[in-house]
Amino acid sequence: MFTGSIPALVTPFTDGKVDLVAFADHVEWQISEGSHGLVPCGTTGEVATLNAQEHRDVVVTCVETTNKRVPVIAGCGGYDTRAVAANIEMVASVGADAALCVVPYYNKPSQEGLVAHFTHLAEMSPIPIMVYNVPGRTVADISVESLGEIAKLDKIVAIKDATGNLGRVTEQRAACGKDFIQLSGDDPTALAFNALGGVGCVSVTGNVAPKLCAEFQNAMAAGDMDKARKYQDRLYPLHVAMFADASPGPCKYALSRVREGFSTEVRLPMTEPKGSAKHIVDAALEHAGLI
Repeated sequence: MFTGSIPALVTPFTDGKVDLVAFADHVEWQISEGSHGLVPCGTTGEVATLNAQEHRDVVVTCVETTNKRVPVIAGCGGYDTRAVAANIEMVASVGADAALCVVPYYNKPSQEGLVAHFTHLAEMSPIPIMVYNVPGRTVADISVESLGEIAKLDKIVAIKDATGNLGRVTEQRAACGKDFIQLSGDDPTALAFNALGGVGCVSVTGNVAPKLCAEFQNAMAAGDMDKARKYQDRLYPLHVAMFADASPGPCKYALSRVREGFSTEVRLPMTEPKGSAKHIVDAALEHAGLI
């Protein structure tokens, strides 16, 4: 259902406003370069700074531009279950193929609360749900046992795992079944994640190097580990550089280097990367052969 390189798309801004023309162009470029799916309105898309109308507009633009060529997994997460449910209904109504729902953050729910949250979403959702587990941002961490419980629900079909704990891949396969989709949410460890049973990556680097990231995933899917390691070596400095400063600042700066005219603008509280971070990005782009 969802495999390969799935970039978590940046949201371009021009003079403080969402630039839907630039966003549609970015989506088209991603597809032409071989990306296997797209995630609008995730963390990398600065969804926390988008109002409700902007959120809808970005998802609609992604769905319409993609035109069913690749799956669209729209970000819907939050810490209010009712608000997340409303977001799921919205993205489903405009044609998204699935919803990406982060583990609720800030209010630190218990495991029972997390199970109840995702159970409610699964019961009301008209589209599949991908759970996004990123304890470094949310504090709350859905346990393997809790994930196994909600994986029994028809609508809970996948996880974007950004825990950095590679042992989770094996543990989650045992708890959730071999058909449950496991995607890495961490570019640097995506090779190892796939080797252990994952089937792809929801990627930040894919914004900047979509062709290389797609070819890397294609090599993994084909079982060509030697080729995959070569891509890993080529891309690894870029994976690290994407977080040389607060994300998605480095990603947008990198895009401005590989795509003429791409805006580096971010919304507060995000700021553009420092000069030292830009140097790291430039060196990584050179290493990857992108500039």
